[in-house]
Amino acid sequence: MDPKLINDCVHCGFCLPTCPTYALWGEEMDSPRGRIHLMKQHVEGTPMTPEMAGHFDACLGCMACVTACPSGVQYDRLIELTRVEVERQHVREPEDRAVRGIVFSLFPYPRRLRLLRPTMWLAERMAPFLTRANPSLGAMAALAPRVRRRQRLPRLVRARGERRATVGMLLGCVQREFFPQVNAATARVLALEGCDVVVPPEQGCCGALSVHSGRDGQARRLAARTVRAFERAGVDTVVVNAAGCGSSMKEYAELLGYEPAFRVVDLSEYLAELGPVAKRHPLPLSVAYHDACHLAHAQGVRAQPRELLSAIPELELREIPESAICCGSAGTYNLLQPEAARDLGDRKATAVGTTGAELLVSANPGCTMQIAAAMRRAGATIRVAHTAEVLDASLRGVTL
Repeated sequence: MDPKLINDCVHCGFCLPTCPTYALWGEEMDSPRGRIHLMKQHVEGTPMTPEMAGHFDACLGCMACVTACPSGVQYDRLIELTRVEVERQHVREPEDRAVRGIVFSLFPYPRRLRLLRPTMWLAERMAPFLTRANPSLGAMAALAPRVRRRQRLPRLVRARGERRATVGMLLGCVQREFFPQVNAATARVLALEGCDVVVPPEQGCCGALSVHSGRDGQARRLAARTVRAFERAGVDTVVVNAAGCGSSMKEYAELLGYEPAFRVVDLSEYLAELGPVAKRHPLPLSVAYHDACHLAHAQGVRAQPRELLSAIPELELREIPESAICCGSAGTYNLLQPEAARDLGDRKATAVGTTGAELLVSANPGCTMQIAAAMRRAGATIRVAHTAEVLDASLRGVTL
């Protein structure tokens, strides 16, 4: 924890209305300024008590407070450093250690996730039984998406028409194994807009889940492997279609201590920068766009996805109330803090329902699973898609 960063906070309270956990509980120590106060206490000598660790664990890391803060407090950096300290000093209960062991031995490893695919159809049925055994295991089952067949991408997807650029593409972990259609759509969209898309086969997890949970050793190993894969591929730009992954990869210099030889951009950010050349076909749909926290707050990418969707003929874009409030996914939060995550998911599902939209668009797999599960609990039937899938359907002139 950096005392200089801690002292940037003037405790003005502008962060309070934007903080999801403060909105849920109204507890000062579960607000950004309250947690910063606890950080200050710890730096000044107060031991890391279980209560203190609990308040840090309860933070989603959604970074809405960073957007709201008039003093420029780097809460994103503070909470990441604090979580490393929690993992080093706090002795967790055996059940908590076991759940975290399962999560971080499984989700950052695509091949291990692949083994779950044949059992996914059972997950929703098993959720009530697993919840009785452990709420986190129940949440894991309840969140499981309806997985489509695998779609393998070649090492190089050639540009359609004149080649305008060459980019690398991150496949991700959850995205690769649970939402393969999103990666396939991403590659097609980039190719249709004139990009050669390089897909290094040796890439793995980018380390985002580990970064956000204070597991800095694991995060560095995974990040270094990702950097090596894309540097060997010889690309100077890596396009990412998952908000959490993109947010962490943009901070590799802080994590690894050196700048990678490539820049990282979100898909919508890159397409807006590149400019359109492919023809957009009409999609007569009403669409509610969900701001993933690590895209809107952490990366500051808000206008670009809306501009891309609004440029599709006959598509009607609708805004979701309380769009700045997290849906409760937040990396592994909905697995490790299932009750709070469920409350936030239900709140988001209600907000989405008020739009009356036919389709919900999200740019992060965790958000997609979280909101889809909440909508199912509410008995809603809204479809969910990634920005890339909507653009892909429009560019190819097919129904979504």
